[in-house]
Amino acid sequence: MNDPHDSSIDALLRRGFEGPVADDGFSDRVMRQLPARRRPLRWQLPVCMLAGLGACLWSLSSAPLIRVGWQDWMRGSLSPEAVTMMLVLTGMSLLVSWWALTENE
Repeated sequence: MNDPHDSSIDALLRRGFEGPVADDGFSDRVMRQLPARRRPLRWQLPVCMLAGLGACLWSLSSAPLIRVGWQDWMRGSLSPEAVTMMLVLTGMSLLVSWWALTENE
């Protein structure tokens, strides 16, 4: 997002700026030597989401509440532990998805 004060700062700088600074072509040489901008890779978001889900499952695998919830969910029973487990996993995967999206921009 752009800062709302950017336009006023930009106008102030333009009023006091008389043109390019003479640098004997230094800026042009530096800009020519910079590598081309890379395009974002489309596989990063799904891989980060799966990695985040795996990390969530691994970190929560030793919690008894999650273990009981998983067992109840596999049996088809919607116990409070199973609902808690689903909410925790959903929240953590959404958090990782949000992080991946912000990093991808």
